[in-house]
Amino acid sequence: MRVHRRNPALVVVTALLAALAGCAAPGPDGQAVGRETVTASEQTDADRRARVRLELATAYFSRGQLETALDELKLSLAVKPDQAEAYNLRGLVYAALGDAAVAEASFRRALQINPRDADAMHNYGWFLCQQQRFPESVAQFGQALEQPQYRGAARTLTARGLCQARAGQWMEAEGSLMRSYELDPSNPATAMNLTEVLYRRAEYERARFYIGRVNSQASSANAQTLWLAARIERKLGDIPRMRTLGDQLRARFPQSPEAQAYERGQFDE
Repeated sequence: MRVHRRNPALVVVTALLAALAGCAAPGPDGQAVGRETVTASEQTDADRRARVRLELATAYFSRGQLETALDELKLSLAVKPDQAEAYNLRGLVYAALGDAAVAEASFRRALQINPRDADAMHNYGWFLCQQQRFPESVAQFGQALEQPQYRGAARTLTARGLCQARAGQWMEAEGSLMRSYELDPSNPATAMNLTEVLYRRAEYERARFYIGRVNSQASSANAQTLWLAARIERKLGDIPRMRTLGDQLRARFPQSPEAQAYERGQFDE
């Protein structure tokens, strides 16, 4: 989801999609996380067979085996047609396959079965964002956040912030990402995207703080985070610090597009 062709906010897309896939996954008790527990004694044989197929579909989807995941979903829904979680995952699969019409119908069906399914609202919101239907997307995220005892508020706020940034709503994006950061300050993806928004708003000192926290951890620093930090230092006029970051970028990620952009001095492209 590019806001412009070298927007570091895009680096979290893969991780975010992984999180979206995970929200359809059943928890250890056999139910989707955040929903009321259904014990084994309450499940019928059909429930158990449908659940096994859904778990298999989730596993295949997480590995990128979309056609196999779809086959398992069909078998699960054949046994038990009224599964909101199955339609939620079906929406993700078809979205990944590029079939927007079936994906949307699947998310709508999930919400028809369970109108309070915050996970489906979140996933549908992200789908709408990918379709550049930004007002509808933000509305879905808002509905998810309003659900009682919803455990995914931080990720939904991050997704909403990304979509607001795509729409050019920088102030609103900052608000969403800041709230997400307050809920989960250890998430480097949130900090990275918050930094990018602050950079776009010319809040360079604040941007320096958040990207500094990301780059202070070896596990979260990468070519995109070092490049963004170097661009911020250039804006602040700290050329020695910019060069130090540029040296790190070239040493650690010499073949990256960011290192090449640094070499060419393409700071504003």
